[in-house]
Amino acid sequence: MSKESIKNVAYKAREAANRLQYITSHEKSVALNNIQAKLLTHQKEIFEANRQDKETANKLVQSGTLSNSLYKRLDLEGGDKFATMVEGVADIDHLPDPTDQITYSSKLDDGLELYRVTCPVGVLLVIFEARPEVVVNISALALKSGNAVILKGGKESRLTLTALSSVIKSALDDTDIPLDAIQLVETREDIKALLDLDQYIDLVIPRGSNSLVRYIQGNTRIPVLGHADGLCSIYVDKDANLDKAIRVVVDSKINYPAACNAAETLLIHRSIVSSYLQPIATALQNSNVRLHVDQESQQQLSPDENPLVQPAIPEDFDTEFLDLDIAVKIVSDVEEAIQHINKHGSKHTEAIVTENKAVAKSFMRRVDAAGVYCNASTRFADGFRYGFGAEVGVSTNKTHARGPVGLEGLVIYKYKLYGDGHIVAEFGEGKAKKRYLHQKIETV
Repeated sequence: MSKESIKNVAYKAREAANRLQYITSHEKSVALNNIQAKLLTHQKEIFEANRQDKETANKLVQSGTLSNSLYKRLDLEGGDKFATMVEGVADIDHLPDPTDQITYSSKLDDGLELYRVTCPVGVLLVIFEARPEVVVNISALALKSGNAVILKGGKESRLTLTALSSVIKSALDDTDIPLDAIQLVETREDIKALLDLDQYIDLVIPRGSNSLVRYIQGNTRIPVLGHADGLCSIYVDKDANLDKAIRVVVDSKINYPAACNAAETLLIHRSIVSSYLQPIATALQNSNVRLHVDQESQQQLSPDENPLVQPAIPEDFDTEFLDLDIAVKIVSDVEEAIQHINKHGSKHTEAIVTENKAVAKSFMRRVDAAGVYCNASTRFADGFRYGFGAEVGVSTNKTHARGPVGLEGLVIYKYKLYGDGHIVAEFGEGKAKKRYLHQKIETV
């Protein structure tokens, strides 16, 4: 698109966002129900588009120009992915409307009342790689929260994205939702132009590789919500239950290795290495996970005797493998584990396996991450699993939204003040001046 055309996309999104400010919860629900129905009706066409994208992408993988992890994220047919996507729309529909909620109220004076009320952010620009279901997830979240959204997916999923976008547009035809509330752009040049349009766009949400997120963060004045890495670790404490440790570590690594919430580093307490490391390693190797082991671990797991074991290099503990690889390090105690995670982690999701409640409490309080888990897989870091219906992304920011970002992360607030001709000049110190009451107002 030309710069003028892209500016028009952003302008239309802003106009749509302004109209969405007064769309009712019922009108939103009608639109979301229509989207669910249309997705199921047009499933065959969507799958056909997805197959074509996968055929093209597979050739790119074979030529070495597309990573395996991106290819895996492209598939919309496998397992229950499509059903989960549709179910996510239904779940979002059933959630309470996050807008127009009173979060603070105060009586400043007789007849002068202040309310803090949630409202949409406005216009979202969401950029993502490969995963086509993101179009549906984010469109549903944006509509429910009253935001307009401009979407840019990876070129490898172009046909699937177009099919999904067309279905969503058709679902909005018979509703009060403006059609320009959801728009799709296709090229990197479009994104470059949009990143300059801070007069129209309120928030950028990049979902993808480290390089993509870093590029976005460095090339716009618009606030950016997201994370650059998903470098998650699991610490197996000396008081861990071995069976739980194996279950948690294996699931965190192999359930979906290409996901940002998959475990990339395994830390094990030195006192249990002789009895715990080998069983955990065997369980991982049974799923073809390659272990990058530190020097101390090599005394238990010899790289010379197993092709799935290799000596770790320092960079391994700063690497998001996104594949069947995991770095392994022996630590002296929970203190060293916490220090390692806070130094090398990406503030995404970290886990401890232990039966010691005091150790778990210390770990979960002191580890600096959006999610800290005890005796549970890092793969639970997901908006759908949290009950958000879906997520717009995972944020490691320390702003208004952190962790999996659902509806609450897509609203902000405004202050509404109701008076009766009140003026500031009447308040202050002295006999003739009024004093502020600052009394809490009970709201339903």
